[in-house]
Amino acid sequence: MRLTFAVVAVALFSVLAVLLLVLVMSSFAPLNAFDESVARLLHARASADPGYARLLNLVTDVLGPNTWRALVALAALWAWGRGAPRLAAWAVVTIAASGLLNLALKEIVNRARPVLPDPVSWAPGTSFPSGHAMAAATGTCVLVLMLLPSLRSGGARAAAWGVAAVITVFVAYTRVALGVHWLSDVVAGSALGVVVAAGTTAGFERWRRDEGRAPAAPYRQGVGPGVFSEGGPRGTSTGGIGERLSDKDQH
Repeated sequence: MRLTFAVVAVALFSVLAVLLLVLVMSSFAPLNAFDESVARLLHARASADPGYARLLNLVTDVLGPNTWRALVALAALWAWGRGAPRLAAWAVVTIAASGLLNLALKEIVNRARPVLPDPVSWAPGTSFPSGHAMAAATGTCVLVLMLLPSLRSGGARAAAWGVAAVITVFVAYTRVALGVHWLSDVVAGSALGVVVAAGTTAGFERWRRDEGRAPAAPYRQGVGPGVFSEGGPRGTSTGGIGERLSDKDQH
């Protein structure tokens, strides 16, 4: 049941991203009108309060795409040092794929950024999907998936996912409030970030099973549970979920 829920959730994110892509490329008037009304509403607060606008600019700079790339790279180096090169490669491939997909879609869609009175920020390039939101969604997913194997309680795992969601939503909010993205840009970016992370995670889990590892639910147990006890330089075999299946279990 839990696995089915996870698959349905990822499917919904995929459908949402594709639907927004189609609507934006077709210049769907109701979506454009809704985007503009939300952008003006959120931007009004930022333009009326210079201190608030500076705070939003600080957050959006600190939690920008380069930050998530650096954090994932550090996490990958940590995994490599612990004797898990494939886990490190998964992390790097995931964040890189997210960035490349974002650049490709921006080039294809070529959507103009908002032009609002009293601008408080500026961003280069095109608008759809949001690179900040997509990087935040992908980056937080990667970091949480790498952290989950060390979290023992369901409450801690739920809290980790909750923090990831809050960070992603807040980064998306700053982009709209600063007037550099439409709402549909950040929603699509966030959804695509989750989809990319889910897709590479599914590939990594498939490799684990082909190698004879016990099946795992990544959204609960993380990517490569027990990977550091499967022969890493600092780990010892514990017979946990990362262990190879016995011949009896495999057949």
